[in-house]
Amino acid sequence: MTPGLVRHQILQFLTVTALAFGVASSVASDISSVPAAGAPATAKTIVVLGDSLAAGYGLDRTEAFPALLQRKVNELGLKFQIVNAGVSGDTSAGGLRRLDWLLKRPVDVLVIELGGNDGLRGLSATALKKNLQSIIERTRAKYPGVKIVLAGMKMPSNFGEYATQFERVYSELAKEQGVALVPFLLEGVGGQPALNLPDGIHPTAEGQKVLAENVWRVLKPVLEKED
Repeated sequence: MTPGLVRHQILQFLTVTALAFGVASSVASDISSVPAAGAPATAKTIVVLGDSLAAGYGLDRTEAFPALLQRKVNELGLKFQIVNAGVSGDTSAGGLRRLDWLLKRPVDVLVIELGGNDGLRGLSATALKKNLQSIIERTRAKYPGVKIVLAGMKMPSNFGEYATQFERVYSELAKEQGVALVPFLLEGVGGQPALNLPDGIHPTAEGQKVLAENVWRVLKPVLEKED
């Protein structure tokens, strides 16, 4: 692959991400603060702190993987409500800035789905790890019994050594902090045109179903122990 083509692909990624970031403030007010449909009023709370993947960029919010996870929770009769705190364009630093507001309500399980935008913008992998670690530590300081699931991300191989450094952040942090890890949120979706919107980055409704399954494999055992 030529350097020029690589630069073109990176610029394409950054352009789409920048557009998504432009709507971040408008969707922030859409973050659910009430029990999801079918969730018992006394349910424990699962917060999905994420970016456009959780927000369901380009789709109805009911098609995004947090809503699909709620259906799985309801089907098993587990007493949890899922709060979708996904904001398109958000970075790990943005998620950290929003955290104190989100922690004003009790959080029993936190699913962290952040970092994709850090990677596409070429932001420091060291800073990414620091931000994610701060999210974990602040949440535990406020709610010591919280269970945490970290959704891993990867960058395209043409990002070179940075892709390796980026991917390593998630496995290292999960081990160091003792949190559950989804190895790669976009497993089975990334690079699959039929499961992504025309931008090649954001999943279609069918792609979101795969994301939900990827998370559910890790989240389900956590909830069954917690319920």
